Amino acid sequence: MSEAIRNQQKRGQPLRNIGIKDITVNYKQPPSAIVSIMHRISGFLLFLSLPFLLYLFQESLRSEISFAHFAGVVGHPLIKIVILALSWAYLHHFVAGLRHLVMDNHIALDREASQKTARWVLMIVVALTVLVALKLFGVF
Repeated sequence: MSEAIRNQQKRGQPLRNIGIKDITVNYKQPPSAIVSIMHRISGFLLFLSLPFLLYLFQESLRSEISFAHFAGVVGHPLIKIVILALSWAYLHHFVAGLRHLVMDNHIALDREASQKTARWVLMIVVALTVLVALKLFGVF
């Protein structure tokens, strides 16, 4: 039995399971944990969407008419939001992956540096996603 459990039993506190609410609401995740979780989510999203994106790419290359059709479909606001979500997933996965590669070289492994690089990843990804959104929705 672990020391933490023995100490809890000595104090007369009952043992309880930690629920998803405790993890998501009650406990504030550090930036490095947020980046890590979002890296996994973005990778999963990219993995699931890859066959569909390859199919659309194949169909758009089939002829000029099919390309024009898909160019028209991309103009729909809902499709633009899906493209923006996939853009975020790619950008986050790429930038967080670069962070992991840097950390694999034993750079920024201590707690302070890790949190700092995680904040930089979040800021860079938000800035790049906003630029993609502005371009996608025709601001420039």
